Amino acid sequence: MFLDIIRCLRDAVRRKYPEKWRTNSWFLLHVNAPARRSVYVKHFLAQNNVTTLEHPPYCHNLVAADCHLLPPLKSALKGQRV
Repeated sequence: MFLDIIRCLRDAVRRKYPEKWRTNSWFLLHVNAPARRSVYVKHFLAQNNVTTLEHPPYCHNLVAADCHLLPPLKSALKGQRV
């Protein structure tokens, strides 16, 4: 099932972003869900030269107790660019 979604995504990138497809300058941000770690999915991605970025399994710097800090921080930074 998830492999079908990855195939559709690959075809959509090929259609919508041909310049990125030709230069292979697109990547897939991959989370650690079991369906995305399956052997079939990993084999398909490797066979089709899809660059993947893995999520870290856990970020101890951002625990649930700190989530209340994000909205004020986002509003203070709104409109600013680095």
